[in-house]
Amino acid sequence: MFAGLDPQGTALVLARMQFAFTVSFHFIFPAFSIGLASYLAVLEALWLKTGKALYLDLFRYWLKIFSVAFAMGVVSGLVMSYQFGTNWSVFSEKVGGVIGPLMAYEVLTAFFLEAGFLGVMLFGMNRVGKRLHFAATLMVAVGTFISAFWILSVNSWMQTPTGFEMGPNGEFLPGPSWAAIVFNPSFPYRLVHTVIAAYLTTAFVVGAVGAWHLLRDRANLHARKMFSMAMWMAALVAPVQVLVGDMHGLNTLEHQPAKVMAMEGHYQSHPDGAPLYLFGIPDDAAQKLDYAIAIPKASSLILKHDPNAPLAGLDTIAPDRRPPVWIVFWSFRIMVGLGFLMLGLGLWSLFARFRKRLYDWPMLHRMALLMGPSGFVAVIAGWVTTEVGRQPWTVYGLLTTAESVSPIAAPAVATSLLAFVVVYFAVFGVGTWYLLRLMHEVPHPHEPGPELEERAPIRSAGITPAQQQEGAA
Repeated sequence: MFAGLDPQGTALVLARMQFAFTVSFHFIFPAFSIGLASYLAVLEALWLKTGKALYLDLFRYWLKIFSVAFAMGVVSGLVMSYQFGTNWSVFSEKVGGVIGPLMAYEVLTAFFLEAGFLGVMLFGMNRVGKRLHFAATLMVAVGTFISAFWILSVNSWMQTPTGFEMGPNGEFLPGPSWAAIVFNPSFPYRLVHTVIAAYLTTAFVVGAVGAWHLLRDRANLHARKMFSMAMWMAALVAPVQVLVGDMHGLNTLEHQPAKVMAMEGHYQSHPDGAPLYLFGIPDDAAQKLDYAIAIPKASSLILKHDPNAPLAGLDTIAPDRRPPVWIVFWSFRIMVGLGFLMLGLGLWSLFARFRKRLYDWPMLHRMALLMGPSGFVAVIAGWVTTEVGRQPWTVYGLLTTAESVSPIAAPAVATSLLAFVVVYFAVFGVGTWYLLRLMHEVPHPHEPGPELEERAPIRSAGITPAQQQEGAA
């Protein structure tokens, strides 16, 4: 794998592998918690509006799952910031003036907001008023969105850098307008696309859990309600995601054409209309797509809205500036394929709902159960497409990945990578097992929440354990 690389080149590959590994683990938890926080807000709002205990039961059921997923997301994200100082110190030195404040804003706004209201949301149901508790739930949901806002702004600036000035030592400095940095050309598309992906990820997890319990007990009202809500989300939002993804792709073609060339498998330019390659085996060495299955001129029709429009290929890009096609080509197809499967399941559920068989078709439930992890796989595939397609740049067109890595030794990076692999699989493997165990439990009336029991030794409002014992006596 590392044949032909010098020691610094090996360190670069290992540093990239380490960051890819840690961010992949981290990404799946925020993708779940962003959507789940909003789902919890909807459930509590429905409970307050209708007074139906079923919504409160579902709120408490998913609140326990949210608390574990949120904690795992925070823990998995901590080590990523350290890598900016260890493995990517040159990158941090050069771009810190731009992305440092944006990441600080994420902490000062989103993290503080979530931290301030999370305790009330988790443990305050029986200690504060209903409206105040709902306000806390809303603030946590808003906080997850604000966190996504700032992180995606940072990532989008690296993809489409604007609003900066170059310093005397080659560092990136903020220009006169921070709005140009924050709202860079790809940011609106990436934000909407990613947040919708988070909502769909949550919807398919909720739908899978509902389907699992429907397969065991078709009369379970709690399973029926969560399955119905999830399928509404899939049916209504999946088509929107397809449209948003198309707009995001057109924006990428404008600002990062080499990435789109890799996604489409266009090694060669097509002056009279480019085909849409459905499948094939990319060969970067020979710069061709083997065993290609293509629809003639369909790529030009999608990207240019003209079947005869010319499309440039990677033959117009310098060899050392081309992204690795094999990875981008297949990760993109995994993401798109899963997206259309989500759309198909949503339409199937609409048909079942129209036939009044939504809760009576085991095949639909089995398909929903099978699609439960699809959102996680899709968001990881989308992230791989975005980040690997940006190579060989960290700041697109301006700073290469090789120029960004720290002057570190390969054995040191390999040791830390191995430690991360062992610890992550142990810790987050147990955490994931516990999440699945919680989901395996049947939701039922009078669902207990994560609130402290009355005999808990820690009390708010100044009541001590001794006072509690005296009152009991």
